[in-house]
Order: sequence, then C-alpha cells, then structure tokens
Amino acid sequence: MDFVIRQARPAEYPALGEITAQAYLGDGLLDFGAADPYLARLRDVAGRAADADVLVAAAGDRVAGGVTFVPDGGPLADIARPGEAEIRMLAVARAFRGRGAGEALVRACAERAGAVPGCVRVVLSTQPSMLAAHRLYGRLGFTRAPERDWNPVPELGDIRLLTYELTLRHAP
Repeated sequence: MDFVIRQARPAEYPALGEITAQAYLGDGLLDFGAADPYLARLRDVAGRAADADVLVAAAGDRVAGGVTFVPDGGPLADIARPGEAEIRMLAVARAFRGRGAGEALVRACAERAGAVPGCVRVVLSTQPSMLAAHRLYGRLGFTRAPERDWNPVPELGDIRLLTYELTLRHAP
C-alpha cells in the first residue's frame, strides 16, 4: 500500500492522538493502562507539533499512523545529543499494520535528519517487548546502543527503554 508522508494537519491531531494512544494501550505498552499519565502526552498532538515535526502516513483521506520527529533537541528530545535527531511516538493504526506505514514514517524521519545541518545520527527509544519494531529498525540500518538504554521514570526501577541509533551517511 502506498502512503503519503507529510506534516500532520491540525484537523488530524485528534485522530492521530487517538491512534497513538490506542496503539500504546492495545499493545500493553503503558504500565498503568488507561490510567497511565503518559496517555495524555500521547494524545496531545498539538503540543508535540508546537515543539517538533509531527508526520503522518496518509492513505487517501485516512491517517494510518504518525511519528514525532525532533530534528535538533528541544523540549521533546529524551535522549538526543548534539548532532542527533530523535524519533518519538511512532504509532500505526491496527487496520494499517503490516502494510509499510511504520517503515515509511521511519524512512521519512531518517531523510529529514539527513537534511538537518550538522546532524550525524538518528536515535530512538523502544520497549523491550516491541519486537516487530526492533526488526523494522534493524532492516533500516539502526543498531542497538545498549550503553544508552535508560529509565524514563527513575522512581519506578523496573522500566527500561532500549536505544537504537542510525548513523547518517552524508554525501562528501
């Protein structure tokens, strides 16, 4: 299936927020389920769009999924260092999974990162249970960076996010 990757439109923010929230809930990625405070951040696409680039995979007039691309730090960067862009909150609606929307979104982020002056790497965090995502990242050239694994909620010692990185190849 062909997807158009483009900037999210304000009218699409509610739908993308719900796609993101439902992907995390449906895949059991929130420690506190529907009561998890992170759900509000997942649904707040307008807030993300104010501080980063929010992209969607569009299939006709439907939003199939989305991702937040943080080109050069800022309030949405969790792990990016100088010279790194970060991918956050990749989510695809269940009806569109396995059709290439996630891959198209990650590829678009890597392409955007390559156009950011001084950017040499793309980084992202993922949960250990997100095995399909790990396979996707590997196919696209991302490698594990275990020395950068981290806990987003230190007071809850059992949460660990895995870090992947993609070194960009710039033309000489």
